[in-house]
Amino acid sequence: MNEQHHEPVLLEETIKYLDPKKDENFIDGTVGDGGHASAILKLSEPRGKLIGFDRDERALRRAQHNLSKFGERIKLINDNFKNLDQYVTASFKTSGIILDLGFSLIQIKDPKRGFSFRENGPLDMRYDLRQKDDAAQIVNTYTEDELYEIIWQYGEERYARQIAKEIVKARKKSPIAITLELVNVIAKAVPKRYLHSRIHFATRTFQALRIATNEELTGLEEALPKAIKVLKKGGRLAVISFHSLEDRIVKKYFKHLETEGVAKLLTKKPIKPSADEIIQNPRSRSAKLRVCEKI
Repeated sequence: MNEQHHEPVLLEETIKYLDPKKDENFIDGTVGDGGHASAILKLSEPRGKLIGFDRDERALRRAQHNLSKFGERIKLINDNFKNLDQYVTASFKTSGIILDLGFSLIQIKDPKRGFSFRENGPLDMRYDLRQKDDAAQIVNTYTEDELYEIIWQYGEERYARQIAKEIVKARKKSPIAITLELVNVIAKAVPKRYLHSRIHFATRTFQALRIATNEELTGLEEALPKAIKVLKKGGRLAVISFHSLEDRIVKKYFKHLETEGVAKLLTKKPIKPSADEIIQNPRSRSAKLRVCEKI
């Protein structure tokens, strides 16, 4: 495999809280390259099993390669983790679930995927390439108000209205089909001082479109109750989020579980990466881990 390796975030902390033991079963809702899964499978030897989900078929192929040594102990499924209840039977006694909500460096660096505002490629942004609608569909067909709502709500972008207006204006001349075309449109919409901000001026708009394209937040909201349901008593749910919108959903739902007496919080405050991890992997700096245990 010549592709760049994706480093799992908060690996030590996640394993500490999930605390895998001999012959226990786990679910990895976003298996990626298999970093978290590999660590779990090593600690749950000799008969512990893991079901791994990923919407990205290419990621699953990498995981299949990286986890092949575990043989039949690993089962990989090309689907959204919000559908995990369709695959996990009552006989699969689940001791822990990990949901890593980040997307990989490999996805960002591949221009054909359209995730990056620094790489020139099709305005795609789909995790699952079987999905019909991509980011270009949103950019070129949604109304100005709809675009504003997406960019404001999912990107928390202060210039959402101006960007939405400029997108509608630009697409009248020709469809916006390429990532750097969209970057240029955004550049025209925002004040000149914004072009030199610490955070790239297209970051929030691209985040918003990625979330909307993949229905990430609604998927998370659907997945959390299903995850708790399939866990056995004493089982743990660990979620790693990367922006405030995700973290807010997880925090609110965990609090609800605590109030209802369904689960107890193991992390009163989110666990963040150490200074050493951030130096090794700068993209980990925004990660937050929250864990609860089913009662």
